[in-house]
Amino acid sequence: MAARGTLIGIGVGPGAPDLITLRALDRLKSADVIAIPRSSKYSPSTAWSIVKPHMEGISGQERLFLTFPMSMDPERVRPAWQEAFIAIGSRLERGLSVAFITLGDPLLYSTFIYLLREAPRRWPGLDIEIVPGVTSVTAVPAVSGMALADGQERIAIVPAAYGVADLEATLDAFDTVVLMKIGPEMDTVVQTLERRGLVQKAVYVCRATMGGQTIVRDVREIRQQRGDCFAMMIIAKKSHSGVLLGDVAQRQISRASAEETAP
Repeated sequence: MAARGTLIGIGVGPGAPDLITLRALDRLKSADVIAIPRSSKYSPSTAWSIVKPHMEGISGQERLFLTFPMSMDPERVRPAWQEAFIAIGSRLERGLSVAFITLGDPLLYSTFIYLLREAPRRWPGLDIEIVPGVTSVTAVPAVSGMALADGQERIAIVPAAYGVADLEATLDAFDTVVLMKIGPEMDTVVQTLERRGLVQKAVYVCRATMGGQTIVRDVREIRQQRGDCFAMMIIAKKSHSGVLLGDVAQRQISRASAEETAP
């Protein structure tokens, strides 16, 4: 059996071309094939728009566009994946290296995860490399200035597109909640935050680090809007002190207790 190529999952970052990593660029420039996901044959690939400015002047490299419908219906998505497996597999079996690009990180709500799970079954012994990327989960706090967590705080990351029925329970259990891909759930989310007195603890960001970036600090202003796959919200209750503040508070409590018990 001929030696197979290498499959490389590459995170290209949240949107800004200069947030792609040096390792990602190295693997992209040396790959035989770049597999480029897009939502339709008529839509540009956002991942490719990030990578393209860095790839000028590279010759002899194949750019393989793969179409994956933006759908939660397996009957629509499955045929697209079958085509992708055949296309990628034919290159791997010729000994070529295939770099599959994905927004953010390859292992966080990424299309690449389906390929990663299927690859060992279809191509046993295949060499697989994963190049991590900057995620929207960290890009949104960076552009909004809202810290995710400090010290004892716990974080939940929720794909809002799959429903927010358990949002109140999640808010109770975690100090910071990151809602990704908010769509028609916007009004429900805002109503929940109003009911819980958390409106002032939330920030909404759409298209973080991309052109058209939007930041809204009073989320009531966008309650009637419909988000998209780049729309996110962070709710940070800040109910627990960080390590330094917690230490100061503990010393104050201990001092007060000592003074009360002193003769």
